[in-house]
Amino acid sequence: MTTMDSETDGIGLVADDEATRLLAAYEAGSSFLFSAPHGVLLARGVSAIVPKTQCAREELPRRVADFLNSATEFGRRNPMVVGAVPFGESLPAHLVLPDEVVRAAPLNVVVPQPPRSDAPDCSVRPVPAPAEYERGVSRVLRRLADGELSKVVLARSLELTAAEPIDVRSVLRNLALADPASYTFAVDLPRHGEDGTRDSFGAPPPLRRTFLGASPELLVSRRGMRVRSNPMAGSRPRSADPVEDRRRAAELSTSDKDRREHAAVVDAVVQALRPFCRDLQVPAPSVISTAAMWHLATEITGELRDPATSSLELADALHPTPAVCGTPLQRARDVIAETEPFERGYYAGMVGWCDAAGDGEWVVAIRCADIEDDAMRLYAGAGIVAGSDPADELAETSAKFRTALSAMGLDQAV
Repeated sequence: MTTMDSETDGIGLVADDEATRLLAAYEAGSSFLFSAPHGVLLARGVSAIVPKTQCAREELPRRVADFLNSATEFGRRNPMVVGAVPFGESLPAHLVLPDEVVRAAPLNVVVPQPPRSDAPDCSVRPVPAPAEYERGVSRVLRRLADGELSKVVLARSLELTAAEPIDVRSVLRNLALADPASYTFAVDLPRHGEDGTRDSFGAPPPLRRTFLGASPELLVSRRGMRVRSNPMAGSRPRSADPVEDRRRAAELSTSDKDRREHAAVVDAVVQALRPFCRDLQVPAPSVISTAAMWHLATEITGELRDPATSSLELADALHPTPAVCGTPLQRARDVIAETEPFERGYYAGMVGWCDAAGDGEWVVAIRCADIEDDAMRLYAGAGIVAGSDPADELAETSAKFRTALSAMGLDQAV
């Protein structure tokens, strides 16, 4: 493996047969993994943690830019930060400067791989209960009918408690190999109740909490002057019956409700990117698939106006999109806080990396789980718009849970 001494971009580039080795080399508590359709990135160790000052979210890109400039001045060649930014502002972003970064070509998985490990012995508690989630959807629909907003993404969670500590590496492997076209990620986080800052000797505390997932949705990437975003909204669960599966995909492609929901997300992304980009290309939406879901997706591309605009600045301008929050944004945030009986934390936030040159890639943190020792919390949401049906939205969240549940080797109705 090569490391950050590479003469090309400061990040090691290894042969494509190294992709699975990087996946196997991930170690919970000391690594960051980001497996994208175009390549795998593994960051190991922590040289420094981006200071967690209590500043407004929009100051985050400037703070990270200053941090990376300082790292460059200390001799790091094209340093990068990796980590996660939460959905709301109750938590700080968790971004670190790794000791070493290595990259490989994408995972070469011709046939998606089923989970390798046996299902653990664990209890599962839905929060809220399914019937209460449906009642929450009905309350949101009444507010939509009153005209105070046009969309709210309402989530629910599953709390799993296993009989022994959860094997994070096994879950991550199962996620990556089951759907290599998704963005599989794993981020070390401070344990609940800790802030993750350095102690008086300069060493970071041990991190034994992992936020991981397999997101289908690219929030934004920047490579040189090229910008790309792939917003998704509107979905259907996959079916094991090929005929029914194709019918669901066709139904999604012509659904007026789903196309309206998707168009609202695309419009918001375009409006957020327009000040930063020229020559934005916005094609018609297409239907794409993951192992569990069909989605409407639109791949938006453009050219930066200013080369000083970083990927994190673009991501910050987009986050959160209506795909995970709703419209109008602040009103939807308020309704989510009033309706969901849990804090989202890093769910529906963003995960990725940004280097000193401004290049980077950020994905929407969905199809994800927060793991600490023997406890695991899963999240899934559905976009509520006029015409939504509470039972259908419950079924959609259940289907989205399948991504993480399957990675645990579990197959049960939720």
